[in-house]
Amino acid sequence: MAIPLKLSNELVDMARPRAVAEHRSIPKQIEYWARLGKVVEDNPELPVQFIKSTLLATAEADAGQLSEYHIGV
Repeated sequence: MAIPLKLSNELVDMARPRAVAEHRSIPKQIEYWARLGKVVEDNPELPVQFIKSTLLATAEADAGQLSEYHIGV
């Protein structure tokens, strides 16, 4: 369910360049930050880059973009 939110101009201004760089809309960039922040809070012992890589891998798997990995090949 989508809920309209009032966000500060400062947050929107911080999100704008990241959204452009990541090819996201500003609302999607802020949503991404919120999702990442939740996972970081739920897993404080894990490095942020590991969490980001895991979220990306999960999204790729959900999109059917898996390939078999061969050790030593």
